[in-house]
Amino acid sequence: MAGRGFWKSFRMFAPLAPEALDAVEAVARTRIWAPGELIFQRGDDGDWLVALAKGRVKISLLSAAGKELVLRQAEAGEMLGELALFDARPRSADATAVTPVQGRVLTRGAFRAVAAQHPSLSEAALAHLSAMLRDTTAQLESIALYQLRARVARFFLYALTQLNGDDIPDEARLAPGLNQGELAALLGASRPKVNRVLQDFRDEGVLTDAGGIWLCNLALLRAEAAADD
Repeated sequence: MAGRGFWKSFRMFAPLAPEALDAVEAVARTRIWAPGELIFQRGDDGDWLVALAKGRVKISLLSAAGKELVLRQAEAGEMLGELALFDARPRSADATAVTPVQGRVLTRGAFRAVAAQHPSLSEAALAHLSAMLRDTTAQLESIALYQLRARVARFFLYALTQLNGDDIPDEARLAPGLNQGELAALLGASRPKVNRVLQDFRDEGVLTDAGGIWLCNLALLRAEAAADD
C-alpha cells in the first residue's frame, strides 16, 4: 500500500483531506513496467492515470517519417495520463519506461466513484489541470520567444524548480536524465547548437559537469534566462 503520504506528494491530490486520500489509495492498483516497455501509445484508448513511484518514463511523439521528438522525461513524483480521466479521448503521446518503473494506477471509474463521495477531489483536479495549462504555455513561450541560451537556462531552472520547489540552493545540483540529443529535441534546436551553449555555459561558470551531475550557478542561470526580457 502506498498510503496517504504517497498521494499527497502529487499536486492534484495534495489539497485532499486524509479520508479522501485513503479513498484514492483504496481503489488504486500497482503496476510495474520493464525498461523499454510501452506504458501507453499515442492513439490508444485511455481511461487511467499512473502516479509514478519509481523509475523514469520518456514521453515522446513519432513522426510519419520515423523521427522521434522527446517531449519530456517523467520521474518518481510525477503523474502521466491524467487527461484520460476527463475527456475519454485517445492518448496524445507515447510513454515508454526508460528504467524499471513502478506506479499506482487510478482508473476513470475509480476516480469518479471517489469524487462522488469527496467533491474536493474534483476541485483539486480542476486546479491541477489549470496549472498544467499554465506550465505548457510557459514552455511554449520559452521555445518560441527566447534565444537558445535563454531556452537552455530556462530548462535548467524549470528542472531545478521541479526538484526543489521555490527554495533552490544557490549552487544546486541536477541530474537531468536526458542526453544532449533529447535535450536538443525538447528545446527545438539542433544538437550541435545545444552542445555549443552547454560548452559556453561550462566555460563561463554557469554550469559545471561533475560526472553526469550538473552543478548550477543559480544567479548566472537566472541572468541568462532573463537575457531576452
